[in-house]
Amino acid sequence: MKPSLPIAATVAALFLASSVPAFARADQLAVTRVAPDKVSVTWSAKGQVDLFQADRPVTDPAQAKLVSAGDRDGKQEVSVDVAARPYFLVRDKADGSVVDVAERLVPLDQGSNFRDIGGYRTVDGKAVRWGRIYRSGASAMLTPGDLARVQALGLADMVDLRSSEERVLAPTKIEGVRYAAVGYSMQEILRMTMQGPSGALYANLPTMLKPQLRMVFDLLKRHEGPIAYNCSAGQDRTGFTTAMVLSALGVPRETILADYHLSTTYRQPRWEMPPIDLAAHPNDPVAQVFSRGAAAGDRKPTPLYDAEGKSLLLGSFASIDAKYGSVEGYLEKEIGVTAADLAALRATYLE
Repeated sequence: MKPSLPIAATVAALFLASSVPAFARADQLAVTRVAPDKVSVTWSAKGQVDLFQADRPVTDPAQAKLVSAGDRDGKQEVSVDVAARPYFLVRDKADGSVVDVAERLVPLDQGSNFRDIGGYRTVDGKAVRWGRIYRSGASAMLTPGDLARVQALGLADMVDLRSSEERVLAPTKIEGVRYAAVGYSMQEILRMTMQGPSGALYANLPTMLKPQLRMVFDLLKRHEGPIAYNCSAGQDRTGFTTAMVLSALGVPRETILADYHLSTTYRQPRWEMPPIDLAAHPNDPVAQVFSRGAAAGDRKPTPLYDAEGKSLLLGSFASIDAKYGSVEGYLEKEIGVTAADLAALRATYLE
């Protein structure tokens, strides 16, 4: 089995190597949380840059606050509001080019795998806008502080990809956001995954999640505000959904795979399912399985590879390619996303 640690470096390289236009000199941007109220912004540039901070996604420095002028050292620590999500702009003083960046992971005390899919470059050099689309694990154990941070994202819609049983066992704590889900049983998924990494699950996800994908893409097409979607771990069903969204936006497959494997780094399994009272769920095999998992304590996520070392997500792509020829063909035939829709989505969610 392949090790999971290099994946974060891989996705960083994929993002950073193409994170700015060819004419821009500032690159290798990253925002890292170093304390609850402080982040470190890093970049690489041959000359001086100006660093700006905003409380919302912007691309014009005039809409942001100057943090550091004529900076040469490639690093700046910035104090931030713990309940707000900071966004940054780096302007290269040599050519005036501007690049925006934010934290990939939304910092939550009792959340798991809640992250922004912004910043990824497409095959034609554009970038997914920050602060528009979020992917996550379950939100049943969020603290009041976590809920304040999520509220600050300004979410308009949530799509819960979880089964009926999971949503009863671990209802979301997030309120004030339009919520949508599709009822189905977790038992079939458990049958496919009980024996470890399951190519069968991933091969079936394109069929299994068609109703949920229709919801996600309908909301994206309406563009009424930021959207989040989640499953329990934020890796399998959420990973497949993210793969379809990023594919629709024109992000290359290698970048999509690297983002998918970040779940091994960003998951916090102990915060994905609250303690389960089995007496309240008699004869419920799903409750029994999740109860055993919760009893395992702070277990580590399993790297998302099959027995041959191949990314599990490739099973979904292979199933789609074999039946539809391409993700675009699948989205058009099964999800109702036309070529005109793809063009509109890219105009809305890329910069």
